[in-house]
Amino acid sequence: MSRPTIEFVDQTLRDGQQSLWGLRMRAYQAADALPHLDRTGFRVVDLTGPGMFTVLLREFKDDPWASTDFLVQNLPNSVLRAGMRTTAVIGFAMAPDSIVDLWVRTLIKHGVTSFWIYDCLYDMPAMYRLAKVIHEAGGQAVPAIMYGLTGVHDDAFFAARAKEMAVWEGVETIYVEDAPGVLTPERARTLLPAIREATGTIPLELHCHASTGLAQHNYIEGVKAGFTILHTASRPMANGPSLPSTEGMLPILDTMGYSHGLDLDRLPPVEENFIWAARDAGFEPGVPAEYDPRIYQHQLPGGMTGTLKNQLATHGMTDRFDEVLAEIPRVREELGHPIMATPFSQFVGIQAVLNIVTGDRYRLVPDEVVHYALEHYGPLAAPLDSDVQDRILASDRARNLADWVRPQPSIEEIRSKFPLGISDEELLLRYLTSGEEVDAMKKAGPIRTDPRRSANSIVNGIVDLIAEESSVTSLHVTRPGMEIRLGRAAR
Repeated sequence: MSRPTIEFVDQTLRDGQQSLWGLRMRAYQAADALPHLDRTGFRVVDLTGPGMFTVLLREFKDDPWASTDFLVQNLPNSVLRAGMRTTAVIGFAMAPDSIVDLWVRTLIKHGVTSFWIYDCLYDMPAMYRLAKVIHEAGGQAVPAIMYGLTGVHDDAFFAARAKEMAVWEGVETIYVEDAPGVLTPERARTLLPAIREATGTIPLELHCHASTGLAQHNYIEGVKAGFTILHTASRPMANGPSLPSTEGMLPILDTMGYSHGLDLDRLPPVEENFIWAARDAGFEPGVPAEYDPRIYQHQLPGGMTGTLKNQLATHGMTDRFDEVLAEIPRVREELGHPIMATPFSQFVGIQAVLNIVTGDRYRLVPDEVVHYALEHYGPLAAPLDSDVQDRILASDRARNLADWVRPQPSIEEIRSKFPLGISDEELLLRYLTSGEEVDAMKKAGPIRTDPRRSANSIVNGIVDLIAEESSVTSLHVTRPGMEIRLGRAAR
């Protein structure tokens, strides 16, 4: 009798590096791993997202479209995925539908055909509109249930939203994500069966961050509930604020009586590549997280912790980080319990920093928080605290923004403001970032795709070999024009 099969979505290239590297993975750092990822047997490889485009452009002057093309060309057998918000692409500013739709069509043109779509305020008409756009453009929409630990989002809430998503045209799977890593096995035992029951037979995906060390346990509960697709990453890009490792989940599933269909021989080369890449770039590989109960209060997605520390450092207030962590749950409750994922986790975190730095709560309020309070991002999960709402909406800025309506220019109207004849790709970059940044990118020349390792990483590899393998007494390295001999000194 054949065993039931669990499929995998690989997150090494997207959420793994987002959680551990701050989206700073460049094309050449993944090059040697791509042929192995492509042939491992993943259902989907999650490849990119708007945040990656921003970092590649601004930090490295890399052309993010060229980087995407390089990855796509080296993953010819894989279904490739990108993430999408309903009303925005890059950054926190809302974009017109014409830009959101062009972004979808352009990614599909470049070979990315699967899109997980999310709206943490659960604006269901907006999610449905985007799912329809993706389907009509030839892609596959994967609407997301974004989990949060709040006083207003119970199992019935999430199950009802999933039931609605399951009947949208073109939706082939539904995706459940725990971005801050606050789902517990106890809650999973009620939540996940409720979603499974509400959605009929449509396949369900589970994506849990390992911030509290419980993600593997939640995956076990998900499989028991009927989830058949798990999100994991190669071990160096897994664990901690990232997701469980593929390598770690396989023996668990085997013990539970499930098969997976992955080519195990392809996993070690991917692991080896990213051990090298992390060391070469100065990043620590992922390690299992120790339990920290504060995560259940602040619910920060993993990558945000470093961002908040950097913001405090600019004010010379790194010693006040614990105060900010204590302020975050208070702000989150006062702002109506938003799900702590992009962009609302950033809104809550930034407001908490401002409250601590100024010493006067809500004296400074970013425009994004004002827009949120005015429900320009969508319907709120719960009302704002009345005193906080009064303070935010009484400001001059709130009065100026009160009648704001999300602009909806056509692509033709947008094109008229940019140089004639530019491609859709360049138009999107110029609209969503800045002309200066795009010009600097173009001057920088082609992206690096050569995976040749730096001298630093080669030396580190030799040091590790000598330190870990006591049987090695000598080492001989040759290449054209160079020969190196190393011997272990006599003791």
